[in-house]
Amino acid sequence: MFTSFVDRIFCCFTGRSTNVVVPVESSEPTDGFEFVEVKPGRVLRVRHIIPDRPVVEEPGTGEGGTVSCKRKISVYRNGQLLIENVNEATHPEQVRYQNGDSTVDTDVSNCEAPTAGQAPEPTPGSAAPGQAPDTKPTPQQDLQQVQRRRRKPKRSIVIDCERKITCCRGTHPDVALFFIHGVGGSLDIWGSQLDYFSQLGYEVIAPDLAGHGASSAPQIPAAYTFYALAEDVRIIFKRYAKRRNILVGHSYGVSFCTFLAHEYPEQVHKVVMINGGGPTALEPSLCSVFSLPTCVLNFLSPCLTWSFLMAGFAHQGTREKKLLKENNAFNVSSFVLRSMMSGQYWPEGDEVYHAEITVPVLLVHGMYDKFVPVQEDQRMAEILLLGFLKIIDDGSHMVMMECPDVVNTLLHEFFLWQPATASKPKQESAPTKTTTTTKSPEDTTRPKTAPKSPSKSQPDLIRPTTVPKSFNTGTEAPVDIRSKGMK
Repeated sequence: MFTSFVDRIFCCFTGRSTNVVVPVESSEPTDGFEFVEVKPGRVLRVRHIIPDRPVVEEPGTGEGGTVSCKRKISVYRNGQLLIENVNEATHPEQVRYQNGDSTVDTDVSNCEAPTAGQAPEPTPGSAAPGQAPDTKPTPQQDLQQVQRRRRKPKRSIVIDCERKITCCRGTHPDVALFFIHGVGGSLDIWGSQLDYFSQLGYEVIAPDLAGHGASSAPQIPAAYTFYALAEDVRIIFKRYAKRRNILVGHSYGVSFCTFLAHEYPEQVHKVVMINGGGPTALEPSLCSVFSLPTCVLNFLSPCLTWSFLMAGFAHQGTREKKLLKENNAFNVSSFVLRSMMSGQYWPEGDEVYHAEITVPVLLVHGMYDKFVPVQEDQRMAEILLLGFLKIIDDGSHMVMMECPDVVNTLLHEFFLWQPATASKPKQESAPTKTTTTTKSPEDTTRPKTAPKSPSKSQPDLIRPTTVPKSFNTGTEAPVDIRSKGMK
């Protein structure tokens, strides 16, 4: 007790935290752990497990299905985002029009999207308010009315490619799983997932971010910016990547998975986002507890740990406290924590950046998460081309530690999932409007269509965005501390 008090006094004078994380002295791989020097003096601990696989043949080229990724993304000066999905089973005139929180469907022809909030001008056949209409407007008049409101987008992006999505089994030697933690975590939070999938025959890679776990902790804030950490993750990815790679990220780690999926679309096969939040650009919050001086945060560290336990877990019992302690979660120095939060600046990661991602994405959200509201993951599912949203009722922000069996099953089904073969779309092309018509995010009656095992027939996945059937809107409003709040 006295030593801890003296350490805090020393922290006030030096301005540095005393619980600096340093790497293990030995650099030899032991028990699946390796130490990789990404830059001179910057060493990351990586858990790399290569299981003994049975001798199997390479997956055949005819397996899996091909998904056509054709969409046009237009950004207007008032912030509107217009996404037009043009696929073989999609009528080219059906577009998705988004204006803030509202989403409507409209048919356009040789014209641009109308101005947000602009009321339709009265046509010659329309009547004044309170009067019966004289005649019904003709289609030509409607077209002229829309054309009068046409405007040029600020930026337009066209995506036209085809992706082959196949089943990824643990016996396939060309498959690798990457697990990336968030702020305050370590690779130990993935303990259940790493053991489960390595036993199934998957090759798994999980790094400790700089300043976390047993990785080195530089004492300069610039070492913890998004771009510095993203470059570390890129080096780890390039070192261990196979032909087909699946990225699994939690909280802030989701941003690095998104970055890799955008930079290496041919190597990233699938992505899993666990409580990652919405498709918004990151910027640090100026008014938060993490903007306090390091010495003050060091004194408040017990309170911060208690707050993380209360907000990060659905229940706060002995089991949760044990998980928090054994898995080394939220056990970082105050200096690293403050630098991580102030370094979350990533203006490129906006809605357009996420809309350009063409890989299948599974979104996992804990219902009781107080860091990331469920509405953010719903918005992410709407933006992504191939997005599946699954909500776990008994989970919170650390859902992979609270409900490991449920999460492992979900992830495994997603790894094994593949779209229907190319010979079946004609039978399923009739209900095209159900795949292209976008409902309001407030509509919670849309069924969930999480990916199942490949043994079952899969529907046409032209735009498989999903939202939960229902969620409790009467609960207390969640607190979002991921950059624009904390990830």
